[in-house]
Amino acid sequence: MTKSLLHELSAAPSDILIVGGGLAGLFCALKLAPRPVTVISAAPLGEGASSAWAQGGIAAAVGEGDTPEAHAADTIAVGGGIVDDDVALGLAREAPARIRDLLHYGVPFDRDLEGKLAVGREAAHSARRIVHVQGDMAGKAIIAALVAAVRNTPSIRVIEGYAAEALLTEGDAVTCLQLRKADDPAAAPVVIPSRAIVLATGGIGHLYAVTTNPAEASGIGLALAARAGAIIADPEFVQFHPTALNVGRDPAPLATEALRGEGAILINGKGERFMLAHDPLAELAPRDIVARGVFAEVASGRGAFLDATKALGANFAAKFPTVYASCIAAGIDPAKQPIPVAPAAHYHMGGIAVDRHGRTSLKGLWAGGEVSSTGAHGANRLASNSLLEAVVYAARIADDINGQTIMCASAATSLQTRPNAAMPPLRETNLRAMMGSYVGVIRDGEGLAEAIRTFAVIEQTTGNIALRNMATTALIVAASAWARRESRGAHFRSDCPAEDPAQRRRTMTTLDDVRNIAASLVDTPSLKRHSAGA
Repeated sequence: MTKSLLHELSAAPSDILIVGGGLAGLFCALKLAPRPVTVISAAPLGEGASSAWAQGGIAAAVGEGDTPEAHAADTIAVGGGIVDDDVALGLAREAPARIRDLLHYGVPFDRDLEGKLAVGREAAHSARRIVHVQGDMAGKAIIAALVAAVRNTPSIRVIEGYAAEALLTEGDAVTCLQLRKADDPAAAPVVIPSRAIVLATGGIGHLYAVTTNPAEASGIGLALAARAGAIIADPEFVQFHPTALNVGRDPAPLATEALRGEGAILINGKGERFMLAHDPLAELAPRDIVARGVFAEVASGRGAFLDATKALGANFAAKFPTVYASCIAAGIDPAKQPIPVAPAAHYHMGGIAVDRHGRTSLKGLWAGGEVSSTGAHGANRLASNSLLEAVVYAARIADDINGQTIMCASAATSLQTRPNAAMPPLRETNLRAMMGSYVGVIRDGEGLAEAIRTFAVIEQTTGNIALRNMATTALIVAASAWARRESRGAHFRSDCPAEDPAQRRRTMTTLDDVRNIAASLVDTPSLKRHSAGA
């Protein structure tokens, strides 16, 4: 079935290709119905998506007394001074309509005794506005509902088990997508011409050794777009979730921020509540502040723990079943014991630069969800705005594509036939370790320069296409962090700890810009040769 479908798609241009089986990709496909769409996912639909693991829910001003304007103000307040105000307000105003869409697709959001949507509170929100499912199961429930809706929509074709590895272009237009069987690096590549390609491939968390993201969130979509010449925005801003379970698992299970919204506190190994010394909002301070507070306790050797024994106690399992199950599996009873936690790479505020329609700088290419950068998050995302952004922009992309006369795509003119080798495990491990050590919660110029040199070598010398794309994204993030010589939001440099008003702006960069930075830091003849020929 899949082989014959791929042959059919390779022979004639597809109307619309959506790359990614998470929230943004599935929602966009449904919004495009009944227009023919092909969804391509390396993993079975929903299984490789970070959105399926989201616990808190979706931020939307649907509670009594709340307003989109207040929601937008909170979004802007935590964004480090570089949130696009109009984007934030548009996002907040569209939130109620997208919640209604999700209800239509069968998402069982929690309701109160009067039948109204139940709303919770999370860090840096001025009101209770998080729409959730069974406390901490929003992502799983949303994705399950959308997967069922997609599989029951005749206009949507699904190709699973194939990974995107390149975008082919003619001038400034993307015309084809190159795929390869996900579990067979030696398989022949397949090229599909398309009139419109939507990247919804997720974030970059798996580039880090400690992350809450699945392995599929390895920055592939960002690398594909960058290699095709697209502009990348704000790549240095990586959000680290403060309370991932510190139990040695990869990915690290998440202890949702909603726990702190319900009164759980952070303590160190001495039993001291430490966040009050960092911010008046303590545990409900913006994520970057809480992440650095937790990081400091872990780095000091005192350790950090999330204590919900008084706030929830015996009610823990009923209110937060997902976190409870993760804790029990690790030998911790969170109703009676504090939970060991550490910061983990969680969300990428940066990504492929898009306009308010989800259009990238390349014709024929749109991007939605975490792979994109809309300007809504600035330097520090407000909790539960990620799923909201995904559905808002997925709907906008569908509207934009439906409203355009899209020219017929031409056949590929230059299949990328570079041989593909197996993934070298040690190199991948080294890349992830360096991202955690040098491009993590706290950074400095010297460490960033070392990471840039390493990633540049990997990108230019590896024989594995997936690792090359990982190294491309890692290089973009590290080089942009090196270039931003200040601290702002989630980007904190110990050698430049203050905000610089002159740098209060979004970053716009290209792969050529990044390679120029790498070349300026080269200190070995072999890398100089590779840089010259890249």
